[in-house]
Amino acid sequence: MSGQAENAILTYGIAYSILGGMGRIRKITVHVSDELLRRARETTGEGITPTVRRGLELVAAGRAYRKLRALRGRVELGLDLARLREDR
Repeated sequence: MSGQAENAILTYGIAYSILGGMGRIRKITVHVSDELLRRARETTGEGITPTVRRGLELVAAGRAYRKLRALRGRVELGLDLARLREDR
């Protein structure tokens, strides 16, 4: 995969993840079980709105994450592990 494609994937992931802007805000009604909402809120440590927002951001970024995982082992990072270990 070309460097240009990799940059596009990273840009997409950033734009549609937690780092992305919210843009226009809509009020929605969501029906979820008490148990699911309780577990999600315990995980985030936040209220309902930030928890739902975070879940939607993760879903929106899912495609970019799948593409990044598909690159595993295909991208040459040019790291010298021995040299990195010397820097400790």
